[in-house]
Amino acid sequence: MNQFAVIVSRLSESFLLNARLFASTLIFSIPLGLLIAFGSMSRFRPLRSLVRIIVWMVRGTPLMLQLMIIFYGPGLLKMSFTWPGGASGRFLAATVAFVINYACYFSEIFRGGIESIPKGQYEAGLVLGMTKRQIFFKVTLLQVIKRILPPTGNEVITLVKDTSLARIIANKEIIMMAGEYSSKGLIWPLFATGIYFLVFVGVLTLLFDWFEKKLNYFPA
Repeated sequence: MNQFAVIVSRLSESFLLNARLFASTLIFSIPLGLLIAFGSMSRFRPLRSLVRIIVWMVRGTPLMLQLMIIFYGPGLLKMSFTWPGGASGRFLAATVAFVINYACYFSEIFRGGIESIPKGQYEAGLVLGMTKRQIFFKVTLLQVIKRILPPTGNEVITLVKDTSLARIIANKEIIMMAGEYSSKGLIWPLFATGIYFLVFVGVLTLLFDWFEKKLNYFPA
């Protein structure tokens, strides 16, 4: 196997870490973001204020800093909790940091989508004898999905690129791997990483475009 094939193979293996981090973040941050959105809309003022302060702090600080605090914080603070050793511990810490960060961003998208639905539709559903569950699933939900799909798509695409930040706590993702080759005088692997991200983002863009077209029948 020639050098080119070896490098491409190693870059592909490293990109799997980016893909795993991307998938793990989506799986956990979307439901968590929905819970946070409900908390930020709670009628219980102390809870609403607390949730919004947390969201403000997470959205107002760099993800890179959050990664470092979550990974190195327990050790620096002499906490009894420690992350598992090796690559698994670093990946777990990165996943936790990404989930918290993106859940806060998604929560604001969800909150905006839910609050954008006119209250008159809810009241009309009650007049027609529908239950709150029926109103949510048959009247509100599809409208919310249609309205939040474009901003959610933007966040998902940003997430793809942000997975490269995992290298700050020594996760060997694709850019870190390419950086090892560039330090030896091989620059093309660093540029090649862009192809992986472009293809991944391209597929996601087509997927979100398809979803938007499917929802075009529903009024905005």
